[in-house]
Amino acid sequence: MADKEPVVERPEAAEEEEDASAAAAAAGEEEDTGAQVAPIVRLEELAVTTGEEDEDVLLDMKAKLYRFDKDGNQWKERGTGTVKLLKHKETGKVRLVMRQAKTLKICANHLVASTTKMQEHAGSDKSCVWHAADFADGELKEEMFAIRFGSVENCKKFKELIEEIAESLTKNEGKEGEDGSSTAELLEKLTVSDGKSEESGKSESTDSGKVNETKSDAAPAE
Repeated sequence: MADKEPVVERPEAAEEEEDASAAAAAAGEEEDTGAQVAPIVRLEELAVTTGEEDEDVLLDMKAKLYRFDKDGNQWKERGTGTVKLLKHKETGKVRLVMRQAKTLKICANHLVASTTKMQEHAGSDKSCVWHAADFADGELKEEMFAIRFGSVENCKKFKELIEEIAESLTKNEGKEGEDGSSTAELLEKLTVSDGKSEESGKSESTDSGKVNETKSDAAPAE
């Protein structure tokens, strides 16, 4: 008997079948069933607040801020970003705020007071130094800052504006002090006048009492 020849499947036919099944599957995926799937979580837009909505911008500049480390007795970089002077629309108070460029982390946040004094940094006409009670880290701390600008003009503008605000606050405090002294003097005068009125009232009542007593003593007995 002659040996039977083995049956060998042709690879081309198998490939054609695989291509046909893949095409059918793709056609089924692309078919629009009309079903709508609701999202599991609905995200709502949130309004982002910076805390600067009630303030007017008096100054906005790019700069690099340093803080003096007392323990290490050296200057340490606090951040590079934008420094702003913001004036509150209602109270009129001005604060200095500086945020880092990328993270927007606050690296300085304090009020400009009448005692705020800007001094030029030794060896650089683009930098100035000042002391402040800062709240950038969430607690009030006495800090010594140095800030460096890209140009002498920006540094001069920053320094002059701070000095102008501090001078204006000093004048206002002087007026309030004068008003307070005038009020105190007026109150003192009123108190003295009231005291004199009370004393005269007491003396009159005493004199009338004495007269009544004299009359009663002089009256004849029945």
